[in-house]
Amino acid sequence: MTQLLNNLLSETSVRLGKSGGIAYHQIADTYIALFTHFIPCGVWEAVYIIEGLLKNASEVKPTTIHADTQGQSFPVFSLAHLLGFELMPRIRNWKDLNFYRPTRSVQYRHIDALFGEAGKNVISWDLIETHFKDLMRVAISVREGTISSTLLLRRLRSGSRKNAHYAAFREVGRVIRTVQLLTYLSDASMRRRVTAATNKVEAYNGFSEWLHFGNRGVIADNDPIEQEKAMKFNSLLTNTVIFHNTLDIADIVRELQAEGWKIDPEDLAEISPYLSEHIMRFGEYSTHELALAPEAYEVHLDVDFTRLDPEAAGAGPEAEAA
Repeated sequence: MTQLLNNLLSETSVRLGKSGGIAYHQIADTYIALFTHFIPCGVWEAVYIIEGLLKNASEVKPTTIHADTQGQSFPVFSLAHLLGFELMPRIRNWKDLNFYRPTRSVQYRHIDALFGEAGKNVISWDLIETHFKDLMRVAISVREGTISSTLLLRRLRSGSRKNAHYAAFREVGRVIRTVQLLTYLSDASMRRRVTAATNKVEAYNGFSEWLHFGNRGVIADNDPIEQEKAMKFNSLLTNTVIFHNTLDIADIVRELQAEGWKIDPEDLAEISPYLSEHIMRFGEYSTHELALAPEAYEVHLDVDFTRLDPEAAGAGPEAEAA
């Protein structure tokens, strides 16, 4: 079974005292978070896609990664392809993106308008062929950890447009993204797949935020290390509750089957482990003791607060004046 990794940036910003940040999760098709990182606001989120994939030490080995619009660009498409991952993002306003022709002379009967004017938006195959060995060396260095994927993608984004390596990465990315866009338009099952994957991540974000209820979900510490700890502890708690819910669901399914109910895979596909109705975040408190009458106090602890009568107590006017 092909493992899918849904990589979508959490759209809920987490307040951090005087600063702000975002919890970045990579969610497997098994619903759990494989990678959690805390990034400051304003950072290009796409650079963390490859980093999370390469740092993945779990048994889940994804080959496909989904992302939102912020998780795609030509260099990201290119590097993901060179590393053997298929990037399938959910792209908003795809109609505003350029489609690239394989040659200047090629024309299409029904979709030629997508590629712009004839002779324009053409892939430079010579550039790719010239620098393909260099691209593979960079990809291997990233795979082996010699070069940080985050640093590489940042440089590719901010580097000179005249840089040959940037241009080669861009051309490969243009090819891969054009193929993805055409597949997305023509394949309804792919569109459903991308939508389902990204919706799963949105559900994870809401579930993890619900569990992060302490201090109203606000991280007041401005120390980056403590911020990272808070996010990873929250992911650990979320994964633990998901595992607990999965076990409960499995027990209930077995009980129904034992009673003669027929459970189909389509039925289980409608069930998510992001269940919270049965979870008591604040614990369970027994209140039946409130109806029990307290035992009598010890006699020596009784105190009579009745106001004393001075004459009854044997005190005369002199004593009272004193």
